[in-house]
Amino acid sequence: MDNIELKRFWEKVKEELIGCLPESTHPWIYSLEVSGYDKGILTVVTGQSIARDWLKKHHSEQINNILKKVANDKNAGIHIVYDENAAKKIKKEVEKIKKKEAEAQLKEQAMENLSYMQSSANLNLKYKFENFVIGENNKFAHDAALAVAKNPSGKFNPLFIYGNAGLGKTHLMQAIGHYTIFNNPKLKVKYTKTDDYINDFISNSRKTNNSIENMSKFNKKYTNIDIILIDDIQFIESKEKTMERMQQTFDTLYQKGKQIVITSDRIPEDIPKITEALASRFKSGLMVELTPPDFDTRLQIVKKLAIDNDITAEEEAFKYLAYNFDKNVRELEGAFTKVCAYAEFNNKPITLNLAKEVLKCREDKNSISFDKITEITANYYDVEVNDIKGTARSQKVAAARQMSIYLCRELTNQSFENIGEFFNKKHSTALYAHDQIKSKINSQKELSNAAREIKQALKVN
Repeated sequence: MDNIELKRFWEKVKEELIGCLPESTHPWIYSLEVSGYDKGILTVVTGQSIARDWLKKHHSEQINNILKKVANDKNAGIHIVYDENAAKKIKKEVEKIKKKEAEAQLKEQAMENLSYMQSSANLNLKYKFENFVIGENNKFAHDAALAVAKNPSGKFNPLFIYGNAGLGKTHLMQAIGHYTIFNNPKLKVKYTKTDDYINDFISNSRKTNNSIENMSKFNKKYTNIDIILIDDIQFIESKEKTMERMQQTFDTLYQKGKQIVITSDRIPEDIPKITEALASRFKSGLMVELTPPDFDTRLQIVKKLAIDNDITAEEEAFKYLAYNFDKNVRELEGAFTKVCAYAEFNNKPITLNLAKEVLKCREDKNSISFDKITEITANYYDVEVNDIKGTARSQKVAAARQMSIYLCRELTNQSFENIGEFFNKKHSTALYAHDQIKSKINSQKELSNAAREIKQALKVN
């Protein structure tokens, strides 16, 4: 027999053996490798001497009968040989399997430890850097949070993140915690809402039994850590005793070289009835702002939600969501969830028409025309509409033209081709003008104020 025929012959024999011999012998049968077939004698090798001895002693007659049947030769027989090289090979494979199993066990243990630490740190698993969509409105805050996560207690301590509700403050804050636990698990992380801190303090301070011991436990709970994440600090206003205690907590952590991260819906100066010492501590590090995302960022957020949830939809449905829910990310996510739920319950695909049917958004924005935007912008900059749409290149007209193009894109979501055509400009020129404003609007107060006042005049947010 050639090698191919020999292997096929052995596979038939092995199949018969597996069908007839006890299940306890199957691993030994599988370990046998065919070596040759000469004058009716089939030679197989094994790296397990016990397999050779056991099969010979207890199953020799059965094995030979099966071989005679398959070979159709009443004189056929089997010769089982112990091979040291095969034994070494088996030993290596066993060691390899054991190593993989040990690594898997260690990995599983590590994941369990991480889950425990994330749970004890009070973190939500969905708030990680990996699923935070970065846009012009939040890039600076994201970069600051990542820098703190990579180097806690470094240059940015405390880190004060502020902005309206639903813009991602909690997400960034907890992302710092997740990053730390995964990359530097020796550090202790604790996330707490300001309300929970207040209630915890009041509860411990009112206990009459062992009051000193109770407050000692409270202090250790919030200072025997490496990174503290305190959400919605604005709720501490007017609570004098709690503010004093929090000041002590921050001072202790700061003196021990621990990282403090705080979020608020406003800057310290706008939090009434907060102590000067606490406000000073907030402002002593880095303060970063989160603002509402622009259309492109909102669109990316919706698409990311779809990918994460394995959902497909028409592109226009995504745009409809991004266009109509522009105040904050939380509102946008809620609208996305509502549309997806309706589609699932009614077994319908997610289309533009379905999104409109479910959300019933008013079409007020669509009534804003290029003409109206350009007219209000021209009035703001004290220039003529014809100059904006013409070739005039004075600094004032150029500024008004760029702002008009930027607002036409942001408020109508029309294509740059259509916008360029309205302003008698090329598509690339309209795109460049839009990007010039977009890249500067969060850092230049004059531009930010101009956009806000023009929007107010247009009666849009």
